[in-house]
Amino acid sequence: MQGTVDGFTYGLVTPVTAFLMACLGAALGLRCTTRSLRARGASRAGWLALGATSIGSGIWTMHFIAMLGFSVREAPVSYDRPLTYASLAVAVGMVGVGIFLVGYRGATRMALVTGGMITGLGVASMHYLGMAGMNFEGLFEYDTLTVALSVVIAVVAATVSLWAAVSIHGFLPSLGASVVMGVAVSGMHYTGMAALRVHLHPDAVPASPGEAPTSLLLPMMIGPGCFLLLAAVVVMIDPMVVTGGPEGAGRPAGQAFARGGPTTPVPVQRRRTPSYATTARRPSRQPRGR
Repeated sequence: MQGTVDGFTYGLVTPVTAFLMACLGAALGLRCTTRSLRARGASRAGWLALGATSIGSGIWTMHFIAMLGFSVREAPVSYDRPLTYASLAVAVGMVGVGIFLVGYRGATRMALVTGGMITGLGVASMHYLGMAGMNFEGLFEYDTLTVALSVVIAVVAATVSLWAAVSIHGFLPSLGASVVMGVAVSGMHYTGMAALRVHLHPDAVPASPGEAPTSLLLPMMIGPGCFLLLAAVVVMIDPMVVTGGPEGAGRPAGQAFARGGPTTPVPVQRRRTPSYATTARRPSRQPRGR
């Protein structure tokens, strides 16, 4: 028996909120990745880790906020906690591989292609692993072509986002890139949901109004949601992350590149202008008359 799927139980509330969370995670991740390019050593690794966790948490939170509006009318739906948290770990881990690869290799073609592929597959894996964590009296069936389309959307969105993270340094352009990424991630999610078909067992128990998944998902989203808020505070208190200005902005001349590096200017010795006393020709002595 085929089940009746409703992906918009609460109307536009869940898709709009999910889109905003995806944009928030993308914006924080992109700004942290941009900031890492002006850091060195452990500081760079810290900014990249913060960016990867922000993007992964934003995508995971977006997915399960959207799933708050998902229901099967003929059967109750619950979630397996280990698989649900495993999908969060997959999202953060695979996004982190792509972020670190581009953060240390730069915007080379090989780094972008490899990092975008890994990150996009991580986003898709998070989605379908999260779907596998759903428990109900039935089975999921997916349309292969639609699933492939959702994976392509995820890979393209991830590649473009990684390129934007290392190539776009202005605040407004980066904000626009995060909106584009939010649209792509949301599009990937609902494309994957469009591929879904639900087949119920003949002895499935009808769903009751009190068994909505809201009470299960909301407590699990408290941790990632709080992390995104803390990451936003870190971004806001670091003016370089927001403005994308150079590291040496506001320092006295000669101290902007005190840390050294490939852009360290070589001090130029100025020539002293000879004074008149040293350059004036001495009057030649006239021979005395005999």
